[in-house]
Amino acid sequence: MYLPPRRKLKLPPEPYHLVEQRWHKLFTPFLNDCRVWHAPFQSGRIVPNKKRYPNMKVVLTIHDLNVLHEGKPEAYQQKSLAHTQSLIDQSDAIVCVSEFTRKDVLANCNVGNKPLHVIYNGANKAPNSVSEPPSFQPEREFLLGVGYLNSKKNFHVLLPLLQANPDLELIIIGRHDDPEYVTQMKTRAQSLGVETRVHLLGTVSEEEKSWYLSHCKALLHPSLAEGFGLPVIEAMQFGKPVFLSTLTSLPEIGGEAAFYFPDFAPDTIQEIYSRGMKAYENPALAEAIVKNAARFDWRESARQYLSVYESLM
Repeated sequence: MYLPPRRKLKLPPEPYHLVEQRWHKLFTPFLNDCRVWHAPFQSGRIVPNKKRYPNMKVVLTIHDLNVLHEGKPEAYQQKSLAHTQSLIDQSDAIVCVSEFTRKDVLANCNVGNKPLHVIYNGANKAPNSVSEPPSFQPEREFLLGVGYLNSKKNFHVLLPLLQANPDLELIIIGRHDDPEYVTQMKTRAQSLGVETRVHLLGTVSEEEKSWYLSHCKALLHPSLAEGFGLPVIEAMQFGKPVFLSTLTSLPEIGGEAAFYFPDFAPDTIQEIYSRGMKAYENPALAEAIVKNAARFDWRESARQYLSVYESLM
C-alpha cells in the first residue's frame, strides 16, 4: 500500500506499507517489479508514468461521478470529468462500485475498449455486541443519519418528521463538511420548534457509531447523490429499517429491503416513514434486511479484484 505521509494505516505487517517521499518524484525503485498498480479512487493524484514502466498495468476504481448530480457549476463539472478521464486514459482496466456508477461512466466518459467491471464495496462486519455507550445518549428513541453534513446529503428534509413525531429525536453523525449548511440545519430546526431534539454530533469513533446504529429506531439517508452508500449497509447489518431517496445508486444498494422517498415533501416523508415502520413490525422484514446487507462482503470484493489483477498479467 502506497500511502501519503502522516496517514500511515495501522495494518500489519508494516513492511507492506510504502510511505510517499519527495524523492519518489525522481526515483521509485520499488516499482521496478510492480506488475499491477491499483488506483483506488477516481480523484487520486498518483498514477505511475507508464512510459517509465511500460509493463505495469493500472487498475482504476471509480466510486462515483456525483459532481454531475449535485448542482455544481458546469465549469466545475467539466474540470472534474476531465481529471477522471485523464486517469481512465492511463488505465488498463476500470472498476465501478455500482451499476449506477458504471452507467454514469459510460454516458459521460470515453473508456474505449478497456474492460469495465462492477465490484461492490464491502462493509466491515458489525460487532456481535455493542456495550460501551457513547458520550452523548438521547433521552428518547431516535432516528439516525450518517454522512458528511452538507447539502448533498439532504438531511434538512427530515426535520419536519420531528414535528409530526414529538416522541423522537434526530441524531446525525459525520464531519461538518459545509458550515453554511450546518447553520441552515440549525436555523430550520429552530423555525420548526424542534431544535432541542436535533443533535449534530460531528465525527464519532467507530465504537460510538456502532452504538448509534444498533440503538437507533431507523436510519434515514435522503441523499441526492451516492456512488454506493455505505451507511445503508452498516445499518442493515443490525437489522434496522432504512429510508432512502430514489436517486443514483441507493435503490441498487438498498434493494427491496429498504423504503424509499419518491419526493421530499414533508407529507410524503411522514407517510413513507409511518408505512415503513408499520411493515417493520413483521419479523421477516428484519431478516430480509440483514440478508440484503450480506450481499456486500469485503472477502468477495477482494476475490473479484484479484481476478481483475490476474486478467491483466
